[in-house]
Amino acid sequence: MTEPRTPSQTVGRATPGQPERTDQPQAAAPANSAEQPYPVRSVAIKVAQWIDRLGSIWVEGQITQINLRPGTRTAFLVLRDTSADMSLSVTCDPDLIRKSPIPLQEGSRVVVYGKLSFFTGRGTLSLRVIEIRPVGIGELLARIERLKALLAAEGLFDPRLKRPIPFLPKTIGLITGRASAAERDVLTVARNRWPAVRFEIRNTAVQGPTAVTQMLEALAQLDRDPTVEVIVLARGGGSVEDLLPFSDEALCRAIVAATTPIVSAIGHEPDNPLSDLVADLRAATPTDAAKRVVPDAAAELAGVRDMRARSAAALRGWVDRETRALTQLRSRPVLADPLREIDRRREEIERLRASARRIAEQYIRTEATATRHLREKLTAVGPAATLARGYAVVQRLAGTERHVVRTIEDAPAGSQLRIRVADGAVSAAALGTKALGAQRPTENTETRRS
Repeated sequence: MTEPRTPSQTVGRATPGQPERTDQPQAAAPANSAEQPYPVRSVAIKVAQWIDRLGSIWVEGQITQINLRPGTRTAFLVLRDTSADMSLSVTCDPDLIRKSPIPLQEGSRVVVYGKLSFFTGRGTLSLRVIEIRPVGIGELLARIERLKALLAAEGLFDPRLKRPIPFLPKTIGLITGRASAAERDVLTVARNRWPAVRFEIRNTAVQGPTAVTQMLEALAQLDRDPTVEVIVLARGGGSVEDLLPFSDEALCRAIVAATTPIVSAIGHEPDNPLSDLVADLRAATPTDAAKRVVPDAAAELAGVRDMRARSAAALRGWVDRETRALTQLRSRPVLADPLREIDRRREEIERLRASARRIAEQYIRTEATATRHLREKLTAVGPAATLARGYAVVQRLAGTERHVVRTIEDAPAGSQLRIRVADGAVSAAALGTKALGAQRPTENTETRRS
């Protein structure tokens, strides 16, 4: 087998999707018009030339058809995109298929390396491959993990984005395989729980190369239907390869972008597809999805009956309590003889008034006696009593002002004085002053002797 060339090893080739650059000047193309059209051969040759400039490329897809006839030197395959309704014809050496380390069959995911060719005679495009690499389970799981990390980084798993499931949806959209066990389980369980439930069913492929495209189309149709209030995406489990469509990026983003709440019921516990993480509700199985989307009519009726019984019991209990309370109130003495309590209160008020009067009178007598004693004390030490004992108050007159004379400096000679005694006042004048300490000792001694 010829060793495959990578795009970096291809000399003189442009990057995929871009024409080859050349340093040689090209002749100007003849004018093209209705009068000078291109013949078919010219168009075919130009297309072949442009495709040839693409060079060798790596392509990933899913094998949907293998045509390997004994004795032929060429095997024909059809490679399909897993997320879009597009396919590509592939040719290769039959040994690439026979000697593959992992048996290739329809539905296998592969990565191929080859060169596109345009056959001018038939006007067809084909990819001639020289290497086929089957995508193993490990690689598929690694890709799913990378996509999971990408979607998580974008916040598509955020619980705040989850839309609530209606309690009793008018119509339930169901996307599942035709005549599948998942469809039968959902319909049977839902109708047993709520016989009047309505379904809008879209049967699609749930595995294989066309599964993603069909599910995207069905999801868009149900999301546009205003009567559909919830959509169930159901499948009865399967292998990792079978569940790959439910981890497709396009399907995951369509689930997030939908305006209708979506329930993912793939029924595969060990390896949850990414649709379980982006959906508004994850159900373990299609049966579980039916139970969580459709309420149980018998249970709801039983609940209504139970609530009615509890309400009636609560009302009867309340009436009984109020009746007993009224009976107790009517049996109390205050209601049997309302004036008796008033009379008792009146007697108590009179007794309290008499007691308060006695206490007030006693307090007044005590305070009157204390006041009389204080008055007597003040009278005994007051100025009038002092004057009555022979003392006088001398004041110096200075115009209309009066100043009490306390020292000889306050009444110099010639000062007008007013002397107040017990029974009146005497006007006088100061003839002179004499300090008690100014007497001579001799005179004082003689005075005392005489």
